[in-house]
Amino acid sequence: MRSIFLFVLLSIANINVVSGQQTAKEALQKLAFLTGNWKGTSTSFSDKGEKKVTVEEKVDFLMDGEMLVLNVKSPWIKLHTIIVYSEKSGKYYYYPFTKDGNKKGYEGKYNEGKFLVYFNETTRLTFTKTAKGEFHEFGEKRLENGKWEKYFEDILSPNLTQIKK
Repeated sequence: MRSIFLFVLLSIANINVVSGQQTAKEALQKLAFLTGNWKGTSTSFSDKGEKKVTVEEKVDFLMDGEMLVLNVKSPWIKLHTIIVYSEKSGKYYYYPFTKDGNKKGYEGKYNEGKFLVYFNETTRLTFTKTAKGEFHEFGEKRLENGKWEKYFEDILSPNLTQIKK
């Protein structure tokens, strides 16, 4: 009798683990619109005007769909970012890494085709796709009047060449 009880208990525990993984995969699948090899223009906005550079970004799933990895390369930045979904908290987490390492993870939210990452109450990133199917990322700062103002914007098209590591 004990062995039957133990078998049933272990089976239930295994089902809960598998279903948790599926939920994380399902949550990350909402971000599948980001995947691909992308290349285009990054524009920064400041009081001194606009500056533009070419940027390449490769986005792909790892760990059987339980992690999304973004690799960004431009004259301004080289960035390796990991996005995961925690079933326990029910939240996305965005972990950016530069040559100097990682300072911390940031909470992300998926809402109506957009993935938003808040660094704090006044700075955020938005990832989406344009009507033409382009990869669209922009950073914004909240002004004192409560409105959001872009400080950079990337619009990228599919890139047929691989990003060099």
